[in-house]
Amino acid sequence: MLENIDSPKDLKKLTIEELNLLSNEIRKFLIEKVTKTGGHLSPNLGVVELTIALHYVFNLPKDEILWDVGHQSYVHKILTGRKSKFDLLRKKNGLSGYPTPKESEYDVIHTGHSSTTLSIASGIATAKLMNNDNSNTIVVIGDGAFSNGLVYEALNSISNNKLPIIIIINDNGMSICKSVGGISKYLDKLKTSRSYIHFKKSLENFLHNKIPYIGPKIVKSLYSFKDAMKSLLFKRNLFEDLGLAYIGPIDGHNIKTMIDIFNEVKNIKKPIILHVVTVKGKGYEPSEKKPDDYHGISGVCLNCDGSIPIVKENPSYSKIFGDYLVKLAEKDNDIIAITAAMRTGTGLKLFSEKFPSRFFDVGIAEEHAVDFALGLVLKKKK
Repeated sequence: MLENIDSPKDLKKLTIEELNLLSNEIRKFLIEKVTKTGGHLSPNLGVVELTIALHYVFNLPKDEILWDVGHQSYVHKILTGRKSKFDLLRKKNGLSGYPTPKESEYDVIHTGHSSTTLSIASGIATAKLMNNDNSNTIVVIGDGAFSNGLVYEALNSISNNKLPIIIIINDNGMSICKSVGGISKYLDKLKTSRSYIHFKKSLENFLHNKIPYIGPKIVKSLYSFKDAMKSLLFKRNLFEDLGLAYIGPIDGHNIKTMIDIFNEVKNIKKPIILHVVTVKGKGYEPSEKKPDDYHGISGVCLNCDGSIPIVKENPSYSKIFGDYLVKLAEKDNDIIAITAAMRTGTGLKLFSEKFPSRFFDVGIAEEHAVDFALGLVLKKKK
C-alpha cells in the first residue's frame, strides 16, 4: 500500500482500515531504513498515526504544518513523495533529517531547535489574515518544548491577537530523555483528569437525543454560561486561562478519532490546543522500552531480534568530558552540572547518578540555564 502513496491526495483515497494498515507499513519502512542510515527513530515511530491523520484531513501544501524541532518529520516526508530518497537520509546530496523548503513545497521552514515554531506560526497566521488567506496554520510541538519560555511568549501573543492557529501538543512524556519540570507534571495531570470532558459529552448527548426538539437550543444557550459553570464544577486548565480553546487528551494512535477531531476544528478559525498523547518508539519493542536510546541512532545492521547491536567504539568527547567531570566533582563539592534536557547527550548521566543533589536538568530552557548558572557562581559554586 505504501508504494502507491506519493502525495496526500493518494492518502485521501484510503479507508480508515487501510490507513491503519498503512501505519504498520510505515513503521516497518522506518525501522528498515533508519537503522541502516542512522537518524531519529523513536520520535518518528511515535507520530505515524498523527501524521497520517493530519495529511488526510488538511489541504497541504496550502494548509501549512510547522514541525517544532523537525526531527519527527520523517513520516511527513514519506507521505509527501520522498520515500524513495530514504536510502540517502542525512547523507550528502541526500534527504535532510529536518524539514527543508528547498527539498519540498510541503516543508514550511527549516526547523532545528525546539520551541521556535509557535512564534514563527504567529507571524505566518498574522500575514495570512492581512492577505485574506483562509488556509490553516498548524504547529506540532512536543511536550518537552513547554519548559522553554519562548513558548509562553508566543502563546500570550497568539491568544491576545486571537490568531487562528491549531496547536497540537505531541505529548509522549519525553523530549529526548524523560521530560522534567512542573509543566511536564501538569500535562500528566491533564491526561488523567477527564471528568469534565465526560460530563460535557454526556450532558450534550442527553439533551440532543432525549429532548430532540428543544435539546439543541438548550445546548446552544448553555454555551453562553459554560465558562462560569466550568469554573464552579471543574478547575480550568492553564491553556484555557491563557484564552485558548483546549481539547484533550486525545489518543495519538487512533487515526479515526484524530480525523474526526481535525475535521471539527479545521474551520473554527481561532487559537486551539489539541493535546495528543503518543508513545515514543511505538510499534518497535526495543525502542518502546528504551526510547531515549533509540532517539537518534547511528546506521547499523540489526540483531536477529530486531535490537541494535552493541558496537565497541572509541569514547565520544561527551563521554570523556563526563567522566573527567565526575573525577573533579569527587574532589570538589562546589562543582555543579546543568543540562537542558540532554543528560545523556552531554555526557552527564554518570554525574547525575553519583551526585543527584548537584545535578540540574532544566528542560529545554538554555536561557534559564545560563542565568541559573550565573546565580550559582555568585555564591561561589562552580
